[in-house]
Amino acid sequence: MNALNRIVGVVLIAIAAIIGIHTVAEPLYYTSTEAAAYSPLWAYIDPLSAIALILGVIFGYIRLSAAVGDEGALTWERFAANAMFYGFVALSIAFFWNWFIILGGGLNVDAGAVSVVWLTFNALMPPFSVALGIHLLRQGG
Repeated sequence: MNALNRIVGVVLIAIAAIIGIHTVAEPLYYTSTEAAAYSPLWAYIDPLSAIALILGVIFGYIRLSAAVGDEGALTWERFAANAMFYGFVALSIAFFWNWFIILGGGLNVDAGAVSVVWLTFNALMPPFSVALGIHLLRQGG
């Protein structure tokens, strides 16, 4: 399990780097239009984001279960495990809501609202992913 935790840690950090770098660099090379608001690279990055979210929820839950097993006073590990797990859950809800809107195109949602959710997700996902990835690398889960 220790090797798996390290592999997942590296995957989470790598995906966080891809999301963070592309979010910052996209305005430098891509000009948004009404017809194409986002760079075509997001079609490749979004599935990676989905993988990172699924891994984040699973391994965040494992961390939470280990931290909650010790009933007693609030510890830093218990606080961090709760923040990590529920943060990944919240990010998953926002991401999949937005992603399904783009994939299906069936919902009549304001493009500005969708953009705000994407920007919020792209700003919050890398720190959460890196934090869990570092935890998995250092402590092995």
